[in-house]
Amino acid sequence: MNKSIMIVGVGGQGTLLASRILGNLAISLGYDVKVSEVHGMSQRGGSVTTYCKYGDKIYSPLIDKGEADIILAFEALEAYRALPYLKKDTGVMVINITEIDPMPVITGQMEYPKDIIKKIKEKAKVIELDSTKIASELGNPRCANVVLIGAFAKNLDIPYENWIEVIKNTVPNKFIELNINAFERGINS
Repeated sequence: MNKSIMIVGVGGQGTLLASRILGNLAISLGYDVKVSEVHGMSQRGGSVTTYCKYGDKIYSPLIDKGEADIILAFEALEAYRALPYLKKDTGVMVINITEIDPMPVITGQMEYPKDIIKKIKEKAKVIELDSTKIASELGNPRCANVVLIGAFAKNLDIPYENWIEVIKNTVPNKFIELNINAFERGINS
């Protein structure tokens, strides 16, 4: 059983922490794991893509078009850009509906595309939530990544306790309680 997970977002949204949590979880379950990160202009809010593959034996972390079992999308436009990578018919996309204007929109050269989530739903199975709003309600919008992981986790046959243990071992001590609460809000959304 091999799984291919693609994580997309913009710089500063915590995609790298999400990939570490997923990678550490897979390792704790005894799987071979490969993770690769592709940084665009991530320091300036540019696209960030992370690949996480796990299974009995994984030779490359890269995911080609049509190969992602799951796409965790931290932003709506990044979800739309990643759609070609999702497996047809069986792939699932978990989307934070937050919209972050890319530079061409900020400068007025382009408009943010309309009805992105609707367009994605026409082609894929989608789980959508406003993980940024949920994280803000918890007191820190930066934990939106772990809210999204929680929404993703409820679709996997991995015990709750395993997720909590990995969160405790991956996030800094002062943020453990916040991230556990974020995970629980996501899993119960």
